[in-house]
Amino acid sequence: MADRSTFEKRVGGWLSGASDALVSVFFPGGCRLCERLLLRASPVPICQECLGSFALGGAGCERCGQPLATWSLSGAEEARTAEGLLCPECRARTYGFDRTRSYALYKGAIVPAIMLLKFESVEPLGRWFAERLVEVTRREAISADVVVPVPLHRQRQRERGYNQAELVAKPLARKLGLPYRAVLLTRTKPRPDKHILSLEERWDSVRGAFATRPGSKVDNLRVLLVDDVMTTGATLDACAKALRGAGAKSVIGLTVARAARHPAVGSGESNPKDAQ
Repeated sequence: MADRSTFEKRVGGWLSGASDALVSVFFPGGCRLCERLLLRASPVPICQECLGSFALGGAGCERCGQPLATWSLSGAEEARTAEGLLCPECRARTYGFDRTRSYALYKGAIVPAIMLLKFESVEPLGRWFAERLVEVTRREAISADVVVPVPLHRQRQRERGYNQAELVAKPLARKLGLPYRAVLLTRTKPRPDKHILSLEERWDSVRGAFATRPGSKVDNLRVLLVDDVMTTGATLDACAKALRGAGAKSVIGLTVARAARHPAVGSGESNPKDAQ
């Protein structure tokens, strides 16, 4: 029965991808970001030029992956520690996750692309991002036992009808050949109604906001925690602490994009709208 179930899931996934491709062939449209006519058959409604503009760029912090170019003006030599090259934020704060990595900076064309994923449930785009994150895991030699998406609060999940993190995490788990366990984590406290939160408010809003579900088995597991955007690291940190508290061996955060931070002046280059 297990083999039959696996076969049916694979066939279902193939048919879904095939139907998306057929629609793009017979009903070509414009890029959802720049409005150029899409000349290539693809289920992703974004042109190759826009997709190619997504980039993280350069070496960064060993722990959070923050690109060196976005750090404060203090010399990079001051950031070298026994753990490697650490950004000012990571030198000043202790996180629940072991490290985090992202595919691209949250700036330019990827911002509206994330909005498509977050508010319009564009599944082919989620699968495309999953493929890019597979490349990140290989480049960074990331190993894990299970893939877990950052959960939405049940109220937000009902309002939206889906969790955007799952649109990336589920195909990512399949591509990596890892178990997908969306049920391991739950959000117990909703996000504040305030649309834009300060740095302190972000950390306060997620403190104690996540928990493992009763009966969840995470003992000694290496968890790959997936989300769409990392802004301050507060959400990933809160989730990681809940998982580590339940016995997880390690937690590595993996996001599609990350906001550039400038800790020295306490400002952010980008502030993702309605984060979660």
